[in-house]
Amino acid sequence: MKRLAFLLLAILSLTSVCTASHPARMTPEQNARESRKAARRQEKMLKKANKKQRKAEKKFEKAQRKATKKANRNLYRRRAG
Repeated sequence: MKRLAFLLLAILSLTSVCTASHPARMTPEQNARESRKAARRQEKMLKKANKKQRKAEKKFEKAQRKATKKANRNLYRRRAG
């Protein structure tokens, strides 16, 4: 019984390896659909990266403004004191 189960498992694993290494050919319609999906994914990823970049730029600019304001405040305090 164990031998039979092992044999069936071995056959099943070999057939899955064979089918995985030789995928079915895509029709032109399927290929076009996949490329459109890939383009949409790429566009979405690019849009997300651009948004993240803009956010980082705004954060940096805000920090720069804050640092400048603080430096100016300290400068005027030194002159007055």
